[in-house]
This record gives sequence, C-alpha cells and structure tokens, in this order.
Amino acid sequence: MKFMRGYVAVIDRANRWIGRVVMYGIFVMMGILLWSSISKTFFLPSLWTLEMAQFAMVAYYILGGPYSIQMGSNVRMDLLYGEWSDRRRAWTDAITVFFLIVYLVVMIYGGYDSLSYSLQYGERSPTAWRPYLWPIKVIMVVGLFLMLLQAISELFKDILRLKGDDIPREVI
Repeated sequence: MKFMRGYVAVIDRANRWIGRVVMYGIFVMMGILLWSSISKTFFLPSLWTLEMAQFAMVAYYILGGPYSIQMGSNVRMDLLYGEWSDRRRAWTDAITVFFLIVYLVVMIYGGYDSLSYSLQYGERSPTAWRPYLWPIKVIMVVGLFLMLLQAISELFKDILRLKGDDIPREVI
C-alpha cells in the first residue's frame, strides 16, 4: 500500500507538471498558424508551417494525454456509472484501466519499432519541406510511456479504493 501511494504521488505530480507546461502549446500552434496566414498574404508562403503545426498538435495531444487521464477528462458513458456505488465504480475502472494498460504496451512496442526504423534509416516526411520524423516519434513514444505510467497510477488508485484506503486529495 505504501509503495502504491508513493507511486501515485510521484507520477501524478510529474504528469500534472508536464500537462500544465504542455497546455501552453496551443499558443505555439496559434503562432505557427498566424505566421502561415501572414506569410501567405504578404510574403512568399512558408513550406514548413502546416507540417510544423501538425507536429505541435501531436506533441500537445500526446503529452497532454496523461494529464487528461489524471483529471478524469476522458469521455465516460455516464448512463449507469453515475448511479453505481464507489466500490462498483472502482472495480469497473480497474478492469477498463487494465485493458488500457495492455493497449498502451502494444502502442509503445509499435512506436518504439517505428522510432528505431526512423533513426536507423533517417526517415523524412514525403512533403516539400522534408523534415526528419524521428523527433516527433520520440515525443510520441515518451507521451505513450507517460500515459502508461499514469494508467498504472489510476489502477493503483482503484486498488487502494477497493481496499478501503482513502486517497488524500493532495496525492491525486
């Protein structure tokens, strides 16, 4: 129990900090797209803006995912869930989080394989700008790994709830 509480505290704190920093990535995307509009109107159009905005969106989405899971911002079918007892919710959440963990492990395996291919062969985007793809693939693998750590934290929270352990608000 002590290990689980410590794990939850460390992972939740780290993902909360990362999520708070990454949420300002929306301004990076806005700046890139604003420059794209200005350059197309007054100057020569920039080749890099659309793809760079897409890369920024991927980083924003994938690195913000663990924070979203932590805050419970994911979509949940509340038709029956809202009426259930805390114990039944914890069981249901534990089962679904287990499947999420399996899914994330498979995604990390595939992402790591794609990243190693990209590094080995110097993979580039097929667009006119032709940036290397390994930086965004690193971000994707790191983000998936952080999501896996957060999913394990959520599983530990559910186990602690099932054991009757009240998780203090400052840990969550």
